[in-house]
Amino acid sequence: MTKYSVAAGIALALVAGSALAADLPSRKGPPPAYVPPPPAFSWTGLYGGVNIGYGFDAGGNPEAGSFAYLAPAVPGFAGTWSNPHNLNGVTGGGQVGYNYQFSPWLVLGVETDIQAADINTQQNFAGFGSNPLGPATNHVPVINSAQSVDWWGTVRGRIGLVMPSYPNLMVYGTGGFAYGQVNHTVSVNDLFPALGASQIGRGTYFNTNTGWTVGGGAEWSPMSFPAWSLKVEYLYTNLGPTYVALPGALNAGAFLGANFIGAHVSPTQFHTVRAGLNWHFNPFAASAPVLAKY
Repeated sequence: MTKYSVAAGIALALVAGSALAADLPSRKGPPPAYVPPPPAFSWTGLYGGVNIGYGFDAGGNPEAGSFAYLAPAVPGFAGTWSNPHNLNGVTGGGQVGYNYQFSPWLVLGVETDIQAADINTQQNFAGFGSNPLGPATNHVPVINSAQSVDWWGTVRGRIGLVMPSYPNLMVYGTGGFAYGQVNHTVSVNDLFPALGASQIGRGTYFNTNTGWTVGGGAEWSPMSFPAWSLKVEYLYTNLGPTYVALPGALNAGAFLGANFIGAHVSPTQFHTVRAGLNWHFNPFAASAPVLAKY
């Protein structure tokens, strides 16, 4: 056997081995399925949730009142008073709303809420009574005033700003219409020490007041739970003044049959700081794509 025949045999063996290897089954797996990137975070959609907070007095105009006796024997006999009041208490309820994100940084929305409240104040103070008939008619009107907001709600627009680098954090301003149930009871006990007499006038206000509200807040949604968000919010709410009429009569000496008339006015305005939890859902969103299996 020559060296050429040996070389030819080796080459033939190599070719045959390669052919047999090509016939063996492949151990490679199928190509991985395509997984699209997660959608960008968006505030667009409906939401609903709960809130709890604390309301406290907004100051401003104090409650004030006046009265007068209508009788020929006591012309010009009158009294006035003025005193600050301090509405405060817990409030909590629920809200629903809708957001639409117009751009990476601008969100517009509308929200309505309603909540129960224990926001109230009670004041006891003495007023000033004029004495045109001399020291014998010195008198001290003592005023008792109780006011409460039992429930209240709002319908507001919202304008939110979002930083593109933090798409799940929104800072917003809000304002709109407010309404609520206001109770107000006032009584006046006018004491005449020299005459040994007193007069009691009492009036009650019970109505659903309307007004306005304005404020702002911040809302944050964790990336791991994008359907939920937490918010903190401040609102100033003004439900307008309450007016209470105080009819009565005093029956003593020269004041016999003197008609007593009075009026009391009190503002209904308060600040609210509250926290809330929202669940976001968008029934109008497109369905997620179905991935093909290999």
